[in-house]
Amino acid sequence: MKICFLTKKEKPGVKEALIATKNVMKNIDIFDGDLDSSFPEKVMAEDYDILISYISPWIVPKSVLDKIKKWSINFHPGPPEYPGVGCFNFAIYDSAKQFGATAHVMESKVDTGEIIGVKRFAMAKEETVESLSIKTYSAQLSLYNEIIKYIGVNDSLPECDENWKRKPFKRSELEQLATISANMNQEEIDKRIRATYYPGKPAPFTELGGYRFEYNPER
Repeated sequence: MKICFLTKKEKPGVKEALIATKNVMKNIDIFDGDLDSSFPEKVMAEDYDILISYISPWIVPKSVLDKIKKWSINFHPGPPEYPGVGCFNFAIYDSAKQFGATAHVMESKVDTGEIIGVKRFAMAKEETVESLSIKTYSAQLSLYNEIIKYIGVNDSLPECDENWKRKPFKRSELEQLATISANMNQEEIDKRIRATYYPGKPAPFTELGGYRFEYNPER
């Protein structure tokens, strides 16, 4: 079988996921990139039996999904309650009790395909985006190991009785969550900052006089 593995190599768990994949499948093409990278041309041209998206920066074109011979599988760093972008952020803002990772069959619309596995864990009361992401990537790797071993033994996908709970969150919704306005009380401001701040990433912000001012606790 010929495998296509899409990823961001610097993300936690990627090296371990690749090792687990190579223990089961030998013919693997690995593609890594970031949000500014173009979708790999080789993936467009080649024929693959299985496509795996593991913390990938790309939305896979429908034309590629349509020609995968067996399965296209995505590993989403969020549970079925939080599809789409900003999954960590919205869960923290909602004071969710649980979080997790989801494995699902890929459709042309992001985070909508049949779910084949979910790994959940309890969220701490004062979770941050950074602490939640660390826990989630660990859970995602555990879920990945289970799924890839199942495929290796059974040559089929596991069944799961979970379903997506809502439409995928959009980037515009995350941008709205990160926006601080003057009419918010202190509790709401603190809540939004905790839900959207991650060191080194675009920060919660406010706009004034046509300028954008970002939260920076290090200054």
